[in-house]
Amino acid sequence: MPNVLYDVKDLALAKQGKLRIEWAKTSMPVLQLLQKRFEKEKPLKGLTLAACLHVTDSTANLMIALKAGGAKVSLCASNPLSTQDDVAASLVKDFDIPTYAIKGEDTKTYYKHMNAVLDTHPNITMDDGADLVSLLHKERKGQLKELIGSSEETTTGVIRLKAMQKDGALKIPVLAVNDSDTKHLFDNRYGTGQSTLDGIIRATNILLAGKIIVISGYGWCGHGLAMRASGMGAKVVVVEVDPVRALEAVMDGFQVMKIQDAAKIGDLFVTVTGNKHVISFKNMQRMKDGAMISNSGHFNVELELDALEKAAKSRRVVRNFVEEFTLKNGKKLFVLGEGRLINLVAAEGHPAEVMDMSFANQALAAEFFAKNKGKLNVQVYRIPEDMDKEIARLKLKAVGAGLDVLTKEQKNYLSSWQEGT
Repeated sequence: MPNVLYDVKDLALAKQGKLRIEWAKTSMPVLQLLQKRFEKEKPLKGLTLAACLHVTDSTANLMIALKAGGAKVSLCASNPLSTQDDVAASLVKDFDIPTYAIKGEDTKTYYKHMNAVLDTHPNITMDDGADLVSLLHKERKGQLKELIGSSEETTTGVIRLKAMQKDGALKIPVLAVNDSDTKHLFDNRYGTGQSTLDGIIRATNILLAGKIIVISGYGWCGHGLAMRASGMGAKVVVVEVDPVRALEAVMDGFQVMKIQDAAKIGDLFVTVTGNKHVISFKNMQRMKDGAMISNSGHFNVELELDALEKAAKSRRVVRNFVEEFTLKNGKKLFVLGEGRLINLVAAEGHPAEVMDMSFANQALAAEFFAKNKGKLNVQVYRIPEDMDKEIARLKLKAVGAGLDVLTKEQKNYLSSWQEGT
């Protein structure tokens, strides 16, 4: 029996989970380099770290690296449907890492699991969506004084944390891992672009070519998704509220229109905004019979599902992760993955190659907190630029790419103003 506390689906799944963890490891060279250094230097020795992240094979490798650095770590899921049960089992059985995650857990269990990792009285937390930090600030305020800081993985979480800072509600320093270039430029764009379509295809087995795909949000996630959908032959329509991003989508060759207009023509809808009711029930009513609705933002509130559920004459699951809602007029709408992150619900999330950089950021964020205990103000910080560039250098080396260097003359030119034409 394991020597740690846990709540996972079935420890018998551990053998397959370990194989998945090992497979992901082969695509995470940057994190492996950090793990080797952590094993020697033990920068996290004596610290307790609680993580609320998607429990995947890539996340498992991050937890193993943090433990190698000397931290006492525990992990819970950051989304009720994103857990890979075999990976959770392996973390407990093979690596003695307390893990609390079951795919499909209800809301009560989800919060029980978050409280379980907070019961370890962490000095550092890692979040994906800011639920753990929110719980600390709302219900476990007494523990805030024990926190050095927290690192945040995703856009949605950063939005929440900056709102907390603005309102004066934030009580601990936060590192916005999501805002580092080696995270959002690659994870959000290339990871989300590929994994979202992977989840949609696995759930539906539809042909994307010729379909009208409506993408709400043209941030880095929307960029990647539009790029990949277009590459597979889809006709992409973008919905945006930011005029600069909307103009960029136009220049990138996509149609841009209001959601009420796009609702009438779309075959497949995907939200990637981090906002609430991006697709309202009113606009669902405008959709044509057979339209498919999905979300790749962090929370399912991007879709007004409560109103759809109340208005539906009937509902049934027609495929794994595909639920059919029949309205009173006979129109059928299909919601994918319960409106949750479709790339993690129906597929395996981002490929390990991009998570390698994202989780290298998380590992270095933990080390940053350890080195700067008591020195940080209560605010949302961006990852230091030198850390960001070091991750990029390591990744370039891992993929065999050459990086040029400036000559002394070029450095002097860039740092002076005397020399002109």
